[in-house]
Amino acid sequence: MKKTLFISIRFTLLTAVLLGVAYPLAVTAFAHYAMPRQADGSLLSVDGHIAGSQLIGQQFTGDRYFHGRPSAAGNGYDATSSGGSNFAQSNAKLVARINHDAAEDAARTGKPAPIDLVTASASGLDPDITPAGALYQVNRVAEARHMDPQQLRSLVEAHITGRQFGFLGEPRVNVLELNLALDQSSR
Repeated sequence: MKKTLFISIRFTLLTAVLLGVAYPLAVTAFAHYAMPRQADGSLLSVDGHIAGSQLIGQQFTGDRYFHGRPSAAGNGYDATSSGGSNFAQSNAKLVARINHDAAEDAARTGKPAPIDLVTASASGLDPDITPAGALYQVNRVAEARHMDPQQLRSLVEAHITGRQFGFLGEPRVNVLELNLALDQSSR
């Protein structure tokens, strides 16, 4: 009995050290060696300051910027509160919020908003919108920045990322990258 107890304690300590310390350190070291930018969170810098991550959406407000999808993650894209609202499609709160956002956009633009601009992603942290969602916002941003809408449309089209490997996923636009390019073009 005692022998079995000591064997199980030693095995537990050994697996804890191997799987809880050694393996994570080895994977982290490999990741930093093989793909350092991704291992550090795919951070984007502007003038030596971190502007954000390509992988996590950010809250952009005001008409001068393109807006991402609504976020159900805490207080707007809070990575520590990642998750959807878990409301069913028939939930009255969800339907009311979507209807309110869609009506607000339609009143401002005179046309219905693409679905991704009024619905949150499952994680609440999606950094991308559809090309239609970005192009829908061109006139608002162009007017706020006193830019030619066609010039802005070209900027959006230059930031469309196609399907991965040509067949996985959907074309998308990273909102942070687009807004950083917009700021660069306005300088």
